[in-house]
Amino acid sequence: MAGERSLPPLPHILLSSLPHPLVPPRPQIKSEDDVHAWHRTRGYHNYGLFLRRLNESVVGHDLGEDSESEGHSEAVDRTITMLALLESWVDDIPPRPTPQRFGNLAFRDWGKRLEEQAETILQNLLPPDLQDTVPLLTPYFLTSFGSFTRIDYGSGHELSFALFMMCLTLLRFFQPTPREERHLVLRVFERYLRVIFKLQDVYKLEPAGSHGVWGLDDFHFLPYLWGSAQVRDHPTLQPSSVLRPPLPPTNLYNIAISRIFTTKYGPFHEHSSQLHSIASSVPHWRKVNQGMIKMYEAEVLAKRVVVQHVPMGGLLEWDVEAGSVTATARENENGAVGVARTSRPNAHTGSAPLGSTQAPWATSSTLHTAAPGLLGGLRHTSSPAPLNALPPLRMSHRAGNRANAGIVQPGFPNSTIPNASGAKMGPPPDLSHSK
Repeated sequence: MAGERSLPPLPHILLSSLPHPLVPPRPQIKSEDDVHAWHRTRGYHNYGLFLRRLNESVVGHDLGEDSESEGHSEAVDRTITMLALLESWVDDIPPRPTPQRFGNLAFRDWGKRLEEQAETILQNLLPPDLQDTVPLLTPYFLTSFGSFTRIDYGSGHELSFALFMMCLTLLRFFQPTPREERHLVLRVFERYLRVIFKLQDVYKLEPAGSHGVWGLDDFHFLPYLWGSAQVRDHPTLQPSSVLRPPLPPTNLYNIAISRIFTTKYGPFHEHSSQLHSIASSVPHWRKVNQGMIKMYEAEVLAKRVVVQHVPMGGLLEWDVEAGSVTATARENENGAVGVARTSRPNAHTGSAPLGSTQAPWATSSTLHTAAPGLLGGLRHTSSPAPLNALPPLRMSHRAGNRANAGIVQPGFPNSTIPNASGAKMGPPPDLSHSK
């Protein structure tokens, strides 16, 4: 709907507006209170806006459809060329032939080359007027391809690449137009996935913090979020279509599901119970997309173990007021259900931090109040935002009866995420029955 896509552009951050000397971003999250504090920053607000703008930009668009009819910007083309270079390194650095139980040590050689050449690569990518931003971008770039120490990859590394694209948009290397944002998903992110898939296959990367059979995916999340947006308004296609392979590579959701079919063995409902439950229980792609947004917030952005390694500061503004974390901890110790969010306007957009949302995939009987919502609308609010602990997925990882591995019931709660006009979405159909 046009109203849902009427979102303000991502702010333009001028290099001259940043504190000098420029300090490279570094991990700031060390506790649960730090996670809550991050959710009140301008950087978090900007990422929520960026994520949703990209989500809306791809609605109704297939992969590859614009390769002939629409040209890409020079920035998009240069980024794709850069990713192709990184992929070519995999051929230059073959896996070591010796048996290795947890990933192939040659991945560290690939990572060492990236660390040695990252500055030069980014200098070649950026125009002259953005050369000074290389120290602000390098930490996100380096953490986008996995952990070279642990030889693993997960949704936190995927988040770093999304933040890398956001930072380049804040600097206006990429333009915040629907066409350019669509190319970021369907061209740049798709090319990034191909690089990551090759790294996973050749170097046998371990999943970073996998939820096992109860998780959505061992490695990724954004292909499901943006892929479900691509088919959100499709007049006939239903989520259950993904249970009938082979799937056409027309959207990121199909790409991710097809990869699971080729890398895992056994019944789909056993090794991918969450995805099977979504496909068999949720009737419309719009509801899948809404649930993915909320699940991404709850299972990625609100999980300390995922975001603790993400660099903060610089372009991803860590504007936490002094003492706010301590105050949060003190109020929680005293039994308070939350703290009031700052009503200070966003310095770049003039809008306040986002409202609240409920955790996804939970039945009404297990709902708790969730942390401040990533995409809770762009209206000013001065009401307290509850900071209760986010509820886990209905079937937490490595828990529950093995016999129920194929019966996970994603009961979507009533959405509290307003659209751009400020109206809240209506209640979803009752999905509490098991399939």
